[in-house]
Amino acid sequence: MPANAFSDVAHWVFDLDNTLYPPSARLFDQIERRMTDFVARALNVPDAEADHLRDHYWRLYGTTLAGLMHEHGLEPGPYLEAVHDIDFGVLSPDPDLRSAIADLPGHKIVFTNGSAPYADRVLAARGLAGLFDGVFGVEHAEYHPKPQPEAFAAVFAKAGIAPSRAAMFEDDPRNLAVPHDLGMRTVHVAPAPTPAPHIQHHTADLSGFLRLLRAPRHP
Repeated sequence: MPANAFSDVAHWVFDLDNTLYPPSARLFDQIERRMTDFVARALNVPDAEADHLRDHYWRLYGTTLAGLMHEHGLEPGPYLEAVHDIDFGVLSPDPDLRSAIADLPGHKIVFTNGSAPYADRVLAARGLAGLFDGVFGVEHAEYHPKPQPEAFAAVFAKAGIAPSRAAMFEDDPRNLAVPHDLGMRTVHVAPAPTPAPHIQHHTADLSGFLRLLRAPRHP
C-alpha cells in the first residue's frame, strides 16, 4: 500500500513543470519555442540549428541553460527572464490538488529547473500559492540543473531536506535517479510509466495518489 510506504515521510519535494500542472496544458511548449528563439539570437544560428541545440543541450546537460553556460559562457539571468515570459492563462486552479498537498504532514517544497519567480507564477495560476515551505529554482542550485547531484545537494541543504525521510515527485525519470540513491521515495508523475529501478511508484493522477497516502494505514 502506498500509505505504508510513505508512513515516515516528513519532507515532500515536488517538481513543477508537468508535475504540478498536467502536460495537457502544454505550457512547456511555449517555453521551448522561446528557448529556441533565444538560442538562435544568442548564437546567431538558424532556427533549425537552434532547436537542435536546445534539445541536444537538454539531453546532455539536463537543461538547455546548462549547455549554454558550459559551452558558450552564457549569463543565466537574461535567458531565464526571456524563456519564462509566457502566457499563464492556459493554467487553471486545482482545488483538489491544493487540498491533497495541504493535507500532507511535514515540510513541503517545490524544486524546479526553472527560476523561482517563474515557479511562483505557475503556483499562483494553479491556486497553489502559499502552500509550500519553500520554492527553489535553478538559481538556488547555483545553476546546476537536475539530474546533476550538485543540484540536489545544494537545494536539499538550503531547504533542510533529510533524504531518508523524504519523497520526490517528478515527471522526468532522469531526475529521480539521484533521489533514489539518496534513499528517498521516488514517484514518477506522468501519463504512462517508465520502468526503471530507481522509480518506485508511478501515477498519472497526483491528487489521487496523494489522497491514497492519507488513507488508513495497515500493519
